[in-house]
Amino acid sequence: MDSFNDTTSTTALLASRRSGKAREMVAPGPDASQLQAILAAAARVPDHGKLNPWRFVVIDNRAAFADALMAIYLAGKPDAGRLEREAVTQFATQAPCLVVVIASPKPSHIPAWEQELSVGAACQNLVLAAHAHGFVANWLTGWAAFDDQVLALLGGVAPERIAGFFFIGSQGKPLEERPRPDLAAITSHWRG
Repeated sequence: MDSFNDTTSTTALLASRRSGKAREMVAPGPDASQLQAILAAAARVPDHGKLNPWRFVVIDNRAAFADALMAIYLAGKPDAGRLEREAVTQFATQAPCLVVVIASPKPSHIPAWEQELSVGAACQNLVLAAHAHGFVANWLTGWAAFDDQVLALLGGVAPERIAGFFFIGSQGKPLEERPRPDLAAITSHWRG
């Protein structure tokens, strides 16, 4: 059986994906070729109209990103205490790799909702591809995902939005399974 049709390992991969906590990730993270492959897989999603309503920003200089994020945070909250400042720095520098996914809707006859769903699919493919390469990923938002200045820092302009910050690395602690929904409670059948 060729790998394209290997549903057993694909199903096992999907069933075993779990988020790792970004603050617990350790090196190694993906190297340049692995990250390229992860991003290529993230871009292989349903995309009605071939609009690419998403883009990826790889944060290479984490220290500079932490400084810029801190400046934005302090501009809005100049009286921030030590713990808040540490949290901003930790957010920007945790995990070996950071990719920001920008939702970038295009003017089109394709509804915005369909474009947003494609963005979500790209995000999910990103975490699945990281998992397939032997890494853990953590999709986070927080205040920075909703801040216009952070969006501008990353080269974004409205109506673009930050879909999330994707931290990728190796697990530093064993992953814990979280409760999953009862399928019977969230599944129905329509029979006409």
